[in-house]
Amino acid sequence: MKVTEKDVLYVADLADLELTPEERTRMARDLNSILEYVDRLNELDTTGVPPMACPELVEGAQVSDRYGVPEKKGTARFEYAMRADALGKSLDHKVALENAPESDGTFFQVPKVIER
Repeated sequence: MKVTEKDVLYVADLADLELTPEERTRMARDLNSILEYVDRLNELDTTGVPPMACPELVEGAQVSDRYGVPEKKGTARFEYAMRADALGKSLDHKVALENAPESDGTFFQVPKVIER
């Protein structure tokens, strides 16, 4: 699969980016170069090469299998890492607004960034 300038324009539009014609051309070229390199890497025979992140894992295991409670399934495996939400002291409204570059006295004022 080859990335075209049409593909670049589509993604740029989704990200609300304005690209010059030169940037579109360069982006398509760079993305195609990356994809070609990944294709070259996919040609390598990695049989017998242990995973680098967690070499003691057996084949087919995930790095996340090293952590959590193995007897439990899904997100329950990581319940030990969760904490209950607790209501705490908030930053005073006036103090927060004192640090704002611009404010109307009630809200932060920021430049408009979405035109659509």
